[in-house]
Amino acid sequence: WLFLLVTAVVALLCFREYASIVEGHKIERPGPVGYAAGLVVLVVPGNELPLVALLAVVALGLMLRSADPAKGLPGAAALLLGIVYVFGTWRAGVTLRAASPYWLFFVLALNWAGDTAAYYVGSAVGRHKLAPRLSPAKSWEGSIASVVASLIFGFFYLGWLLPEVPPALRLVLSGAGNVAGQLGDLAESLMKRGAGVKDSGALLPGHGGLLDRVDSSLFAMPVIYFLLALLGRIR
Repeated sequence: WLFLLVTAVVALLCFREYASIVEGHKIERPGPVGYAAGLVVLVVPGNELPLVALLAVVALGLMLRSADPAKGLPGAAALLLGIVYVFGTWRAGVTLRAASPYWLFFVLALNWAGDTAAYYVGSAVGRHKLAPRLSPAKSWEGSIASVVASLIFGFFYLGWLLPEVPPALRLVLSGAGNVAGQLGDLAESLMKRGAGVKDSGALLPGHGGLLDRVDSSLFAMPVIYFLLALLGRIR
C-alpha cells in the first residue's frame, strides 16, 4: 500500500505537468476528472480494456460542455491520452512490481544506465544529430552507447537477480526497453516543443519537472510488461 501510495503521488504530479503542456498547445487543460479517472486506472484490478473504453466515452461526453466545438475533440483526446500515458503506464509498473520488485527496478535502472552512457559518450564524441528538431543535444553516437549500456546492464542484472530468464531474452528485453525509453524521451521533447516550453515543470531544480525524469520509463514500462505478459512470465 505504501508503494501504491507513492506511485499515485508520482503519477498525479506527472499528470499535472502533462496538463500544463496540453494547455501550452492551446488545448483545454485536463481537469479534476482526469486525475480521478487516472487513480481509478491505477488501482482498480481486473481487465483494463473496458475501463479505457469507458474513459473514452466519458472524455467524449465532457467535450459537450466546450464553448468552442472546434476544441472539444482535441480536449477529449488530450484527456484520454494523458490518462493512458501517465496512469496506464504506472499501472504497468505496479503490475511488474507485483510479479517481482526486480522487474520494476530493471525497467527503471535500464533507462538510467542508458541515459548515463548517452550523456557521456554523446558529450565526448557525438557528431551526428539524432533529432535536431526535437532535441539538438542528442546524437546517434550517444543513442548507440545508450543501447549498448542497457544491453550490458540488463544482461548481467537479470542473470544475477532473475536467473530463470534465458540469456537471449535478457538481451531482447533490454534492447526493447532501451529503444522504447529513447522514443519516450523524444516524444516528450516533441510535446514540449509544441507547447513552447523547455521543461515540463520546475519541481526538481536544475533538472526540470518530474515528467522530464520519467519520460523514458513511461514508454519502457508498458513495453516490458507487454513482452513478459506475451511470453506468459507475468499475469
